[in-house]
Amino acid sequence: MTIFVDMDEVIADAYQAHIDIYEKEYGKGFTKAQCEGKEFWQCVPKAHQESVKGHADRIGFFKELKVISDSQEVLRALADKYQVYIASAAMQFPYSLKEKSDWLDDFFPFIPWQHRILCGHKHVLKGDLLIDDRSYNLERFEGQKLLFTSPHNTQTNKFERVSSWNEIASLLL
Repeated sequence: MTIFVDMDEVIADAYQAHIDIYEKEYGKGFTKAQCEGKEFWQCVPKAHQESVKGHADRIGFFKELKVISDSQEVLRALADKYQVYIASAAMQFPYSLKEKSDWLDDFFPFIPWQHRILCGHKHVLKGDLLIDDRSYNLERFEGQKLLFTSPHNTQTNKFERVSSWNEIASLLL
């Protein structure tokens, strides 16, 4: 089986990074629960929305992301059993390509560079399973689709949903 796994908000906690940066810069904290059904920039006052949208353009944003709980252990087990590829949109933000590759080296060294697809659109992927937090990436994928829960997608119900890596382990291991 060939499995494609997204990075941001699936194995790397980009949503929490936005919250943390905002709290540091504006002194106002949010929880993910307060943001359900919204992109984080939609949760902040209009005067701060452009600043939040620019977080991912900053040097270091992708390199500093925290690892999603249990993703390392489960992905290692999946990689021992299946063909696992990391498939992440890395062309949109100027520093993300190198930072994402470095981040994978640091936290997922068992996924070799040959199994990393840092791309633009994901509709070109052909395989058995795609795990992603963005429904627009899942819509055109021809294999099985798992929507990984993130605050922005809690209102989406078009795809089979998983909310943790332990759920994925239960389904695939």
